[in-house]
Amino acid sequence: MRIDVLTLFPAMFQGPMTESMLWKARDRKLLDLRLHDIRDFTTDKHRTADDIPYGGGGGMIMKAEPVVSAVESVLADAAPATPVILMTPQGRVFSHRIAKELAAHEHLVLVCGRYEGIDDRVRQLVITDEISIGDYVLTGGELAAMVIIDAVVRHIPGVLGAFWAADEDSHADGILEGPHYTRPPVFRGLEVPTVLQQGDHGKIQQWRREQGLRRTWENRPDLLLRAKLTEDEKYLLARFADEMVK
Repeated sequence: MRIDVLTLFPAMFQGPMTESMLWKARDRKLLDLRLHDIRDFTTDKHRTADDIPYGGGGGMIMKAEPVVSAVESVLADAAPATPVILMTPQGRVFSHRIAKELAAHEHLVLVCGRYEGIDDRVRQLVITDEISIGDYVLTGGELAAMVIIDAVVRHIPGVLGAFWAADEDSHADGILEGPHYTRPPVFRGLEVPTVLQQGDHGKIQQWRREQGLRRTWENRPDLLLRAKLTEDEKYLLARFADEMVK
């Protein structure tokens, strides 16, 4: 997969994008990550990428010319349907489902806003999608782009150790993951659940599902509204609710 990132601060990506899983993805040639400084597409000697807003107001606005030029430059050798995504709190809220959707593309272009925002003509001319990573405002779109890259790259075959690993993460099927344990079996008086130590994989799978349902019920009950549950799992939820009443 190729991902082009358009930003005023490309150096921000050097640490997070060169460690751990993302480094492995790039080293294995599974991810071609290209960073582009939007100031390289300005036309004045001061490399001006922002200006005061029409109509007044606080803050500065990123100029349309360098951003549009940058997008058109990276799309010069791209397929016609390549998504061009603006990082913005006004976009659709990012999710596991959207990460899988984006991972199906061979090429993504991520545009990072800054300051008070981007001249809206950028959105009208070259943006095909707008994504937010949550209902809050960041200083710029760079951190949001890193979150999206990390979540998307996990779905590229060969990046994770097991091909099915991403499908067992929290949110993959609407249910959070349950607790995990490793050695030692007892730490400060807290023991690893017996079922995990007995080697019965059927019972272990059932236990993990039940614990995931319990954790979802306690921490994110809103997710259960769209989760696909069996009748037995619905019974478990009723039991959890009964326990709370008692």
